Amino acid sequence: MTAGTLTIKTPAKLNLRLKVVGRRPDGYHDLVSLMVPIDICDVLTFQVLPKEIELAWEGLPLPDDGHNLVLRAAGAFFDRSGVRGGISVRVTKNIPVAAGMGGGSSDAGATLLCLNRLWSGPLSPEALKDLALELGADVPFFLDPKPSIARGVGEILEPVEPWPEFWYLIVAPRFHVSTAWVYGNLKLGLTSNEYDSIKKALGKESLVISQFLENDLESVTSADFPIVGRIKKTLMDAGAEGALMSGSGPSVFGIFDSKRRAEQAREKILPHDFGRVLLAAEWKEQIIDH
Repeated sequence: MTAGTLTIKTPAKLNLRLKVVGRRPDGYHDLVSLMVPIDICDVLTFQVLPKEIELAWEGLPLPDDGHNLVLRAAGAFFDRSGVRGGISVRVTKNIPVAAGMGGGSSDAGATLLCLNRLWSGPLSPEALKDLALELGADVPFFLDPKPSIARGVGEILEPVEPWPEFWYLIVAPRFHVSTAWVYGNLKLGLTSNEYDSIKKALGKESLVISQFLENDLESVTSADFPIVGRIKKTLMDAGAEGALMSGSGPSVFGIFDSKRRAEQAREKILPHDFGRVLLAAEWKEQIIDH
């Protein structure tokens, strides 16, 4: 590596519980969610440039226009920090796009972290978090990803330690779902006392994961895309302790207590050809290479 270059691995996430607890006047929803980072990662390499912002990628396709969160994050960093400069970003894209796994938010959080490091920290941790929230509700989680209870629109984060060791088998169908569309069609009654319920469940000696998994957004997505329900059933039939759609979907994951059982389930899932099938454990450590 040369001076002015950084490479970061940044993880996907799964929502093991997602409950809508309120609606805001600005149209956003208040949530209580449990998010866990998993070791399916994008890899981003940053190279300082005199003034341009350039993007290249390999792997899964991603937008390269104003919707791209890497470009938006880089532009927002330079605007907010007052730094004069540019950046070249190469993304190796492994996290499925618009799949409920936070791939764009993860890349945005990684971009903010690395640009702030390359320019020796012009933004404080709080300023970085504020900027992350402006880019998207999930972006603050990826500034320091660890199992966490998320509240507000997702920006109030409370780490959960220790988190049980599970293996996750994720099925990502070959279509995308718009988060805005899902929330726009959400017509569920609001949940109360959800934070206390999560804390109580997590405080027990043993977590019965099948009773914990719940996602208020799943009914919206699965109504238009019934494959979500079929994937859940297939995962359960393959031996999962529980199965759930992540975020706004359409990705669905099953939880297993061992890698061996998850691998056995993968062999049962693959012939159904639902889409990409990914095996993951909890992501443990942020790695930034100079």
